[in-house]
Amino acid sequence: MTAEAHDVDDADIPATLADPGALRFWGAVLLTGVAAGIGAALLTALLMAVQRLAWGVPDPAALTDAVRAASPLRHVLLLLGAGLLTGVGKWLLARFLPGEGDDITQAIWFRAGRLPTIKALLSSVLSIVIVAMGAALGREGAPKHAGAVFGDLAASLRKLSDEQRRLLVAIGAGAGMAAVYSVPLGGALFALEVVRGQLALRLLLPALAGTAVATGVAAFLIPNAPLYSVPIYHVGFADFAFAALAAPIVGLWAVAFIRLIAWADRHRPSGWRRILAPVLVFLAIGLLSIPFPELLGNGQNVAQDLFRAPLAPLALLILLPLRPLCTVVSVASGAPGGLFTPSLSAGALMGAALGLPWLHFFPQGEIGLYALLGAGAMLAATTRGPVSSLVMMMELTGHARFFVLPMLFAIVIATLTARALEPRSIYEAPLPDDHFAARLRTRNGCPRTAPH
Repeated sequence: MTAEAHDVDDADIPATLADPGALRFWGAVLLTGVAAGIGAALLTALLMAVQRLAWGVPDPAALTDAVRAASPLRHVLLLLGAGLLTGVGKWLLARFLPGEGDDITQAIWFRAGRLPTIKALLSSVLSIVIVAMGAALGREGAPKHAGAVFGDLAASLRKLSDEQRRLLVAIGAGAGMAAVYSVPLGGALFALEVVRGQLALRLLLPALAGTAVATGVAAFLIPNAPLYSVPIYHVGFADFAFAALAAPIVGLWAVAFIRLIAWADRHRPSGWRRILAPVLVFLAIGLLSIPFPELLGNGQNVAQDLFRAPLAPLALLILLPLRPLCTVVSVASGAPGGLFTPSLSAGALMGAALGLPWLHFFPQGEIGLYALLGAGAMLAATTRGPVSSLVMMMELTGHARFFVLPMLFAIVIATLTARALEPRSIYEAPLPDDHFAARLRTRNGCPRTAPH
């Protein structure tokens, strides 16, 4: 089938309730928010149940300590099991549900937002299970994809136009992320700026409504509280200087991560290798996790530890390349999962690593603050969402003032650096070259023909 690109046009989105079809559209927005919230809650409950069974603790924040206390044999068997489950699951999905993939970006830009419902939902369940078992991928990937599917279904149920469907799918993805991390404002901005690629005022109100409903619905299981516990750092001139000087390096780090993810996606296995590749990759990660338990899970614990207190320098320098590499090879093995939290943790590691020599010249600085600035800059540079990244860091930490100015410096410089060298975001990395070229031309306001 020929993928048809489209020109971004928000004129089809009702501006007021008096517009034709407004009630149908807003009904679909509310349905998407409710379904995304329920989906995020159910997937989180599944994550907690599997993680309790696997590691003895349901709370994702306690995973690293549980892994550290587990026997080496448990590391190997659980990761081997996760690899086997991934391989068999992906083979079954390809065997019995062939056809279009479930990538959200491709669906929005080249299939009018249409997603393979059963395949995407089953892949989301597989993703959340292997993350609970220790896969080095983000747990937000599952609720994000489930929310996108619910947006597609709501658009079909309410008989919306293709343009409205595209927006509903983006809102559903943002609502799933908002619900699982309790970031309603950041989730709405993420839906538009990153997923939809159009941060327009006309689209903001439905996005906010969808993420607010989803977060409220999921609150019966997911606490409406900051994901990270962060002290209030006292920011001085030296910290602004650090943000400005470290940001280009974080931007380069983001470019390397995006290109590695693009390479990994192009080298996903097929045929019988679908089963063998994840088994070998996850077994290797399981063995590495015996001395380095921080390699397992979505990276939340790594970032949290860095925000509160410095890691030992040797451990930090080892984890700096090894932790992102585990995510890359997991993607290359065909494992489904998110990239948001792994990107954040990779940025925190780089910020902390750059902070170590900086403290020799400015000992009054704080490694935790440098890790925080690195995390925000990395998110912005990898997602190409500077506004949503800043807001998400505020919501994820529960702080909205003390780090805003230095983080703005870091976000702007890191994003400009990354854009100068790599036009793709981490979510655009899987796009074929012709598809990405078509999206890039539209994003830049240029006319283009459909890719073939």
